[in-house]
Amino acid sequence: MNFLAHAELARHGSDDFLRGNLIADGVKGQQLGDWPAAVAEGIRHHRQVDAAIDRHPEVLALRASAPAAQRRFVGIALDLVWDHFLAARHHDRQLVARCYRVLGGAPAPDRLGRLVPAMIEGDWLARYADFGFTCRAIAGIGSRLRGPNRLAELTPWLDDEYPRLEAAFVRLWPEMQARFSG
Repeated sequence: MNFLAHAELARHGSDDFLRGNLIADGVKGQQLGDWPAAVAEGIRHHRQVDAAIDRHPEVLALRASAPAAQRRFVGIALDLVWDHFLAARHHDRQLVARCYRVLGGAPAPDRLGRLVPAMIEGDWLARYADFGFTCRAIAGIGSRLRGPNRLAELTPWLDDEYPRLEAAFVRLWPEMQARFSG
């Protein structure tokens, strides 16, 4: 799951809880004592969601069917693909605006320091509705990793598998909502 999916699953919590969910990928380690309690709770929630989605049968099947050279990177790509389907099917302008307000209200962890302002300025959470934009975002992540851009190499497979990805989303998203939308 990426920003939009985590936001949707955390939407009923406080702004601090939402913030924790949104910044969790930029926070290293298990020691969260330096964070306000609700932010730390949000970080833990984010990590529980990530662990559940990574073990979900739909994700495991998609990963197994991906081209071997890119298989290791499928989880990263799928995180953004799930945001695409949320943005395309369930776009919630109020939630997007809340995310931008919460993210813009305090500095992001260093690992997200440049990404968050670009995301807000470029309205990425809404633009994920465009699958081409989502694939360019996936390739952009790959350009920041060492070695060949395996994520960019994966985008033709994502395009070819679009109906299967959508069907997987339709099956897994209600389960994630039921389990994590407290």
